[in-house]
Amino acid sequence: MIPITDNHIHLDRRGKGIAAAKEFANAGGTHLILVSKPPWTVGVRVKEPDGFKPVFEETIDIAREINLSDIGVTVFTVLGVHPAEITRLTDQVGLKRAEELMIRGLEIAGRFVSENEAIAIKTGRPHYMVSDSIWDASNRIMAYGMELAREAGCAVQLHTETAETSVIADLAAIARKSGLPPEKVVKHYAPPMVQAFKREGIFPGVLAGKGAIETALSEGSRFMMETDYIDDPKRPGAVLGPKTVPRRTKQLIERFGEEVFWKVHKENPEQVYGIEITV
Repeated sequence: MIPITDNHIHLDRRGKGIAAAKEFANAGGTHLILVSKPPWTVGVRVKEPDGFKPVFEETIDIAREINLSDIGVTVFTVLGVHPAEITRLTDQVGLKRAEELMIRGLEIAGRFVSENEAIAIKTGRPHYMVSDSIWDASNRIMAYGMELAREAGCAVQLHTETAETSVIADLAAIARKSGLPPEKVVKHYAPPMVQAFKREGIFPGVLAGKGAIETALSEGSRFMMETDYIDDPKRPGAVLGPKTVPRRTKQLIERFGEEVFWKVHKENPEQVYGIEITV
């Protein structure tokens, strides 16, 4: 039996929740990297740093419930502050306070990592146009998240703009300046530019959409697969459904063989996150 890992998925009890993990398992999936949702998507408005805490705790609770169940899926959690939070918070409390709240939120995520409740910190910068002041603040926040990861000895997952070659180089440079090895940086929602990421040391989490994994495999096996399933009942199946990674993997094994997928689903996440993937 080959392990099959989704590198970036969200679960929400108001959506499919645990049932989505069962769908993943029934399709052949074995491991989920569960990422905390942005607070506003679960009805939380952050006014103080501790406002992030219930969102993180809910993510941990969902993971614990699945891990203690008989579903047959092992869940690891990634906690952090979505970079789009800066726009919402700036509108509410101003940029200076927004930056402070997001930094404190990342510190809380870092504490959960230190307590072995999470394996990585999520940070990044907006994937849409923002003012120079918000962009600069976002880069400071992201760099601080990398510093926290260095201190905690963990990886970071980044949500950023589309990763062109120049962007990949910039993210790697920020990581190095922060003291975090680029090999501990995962670009979530990455294009299948495996060699470009390899040159800079960053690991891509390639969205498992049609044709993307085939393109990635044409360049190598140094990547992970993900759905970015958001588990929103108003957008069922977005971004990709929970069955996608196992189904796509099984389809492509027939063409590319099993060996490359042991690398994609086991060796790569073990190397990046310092976890053990067993089946």
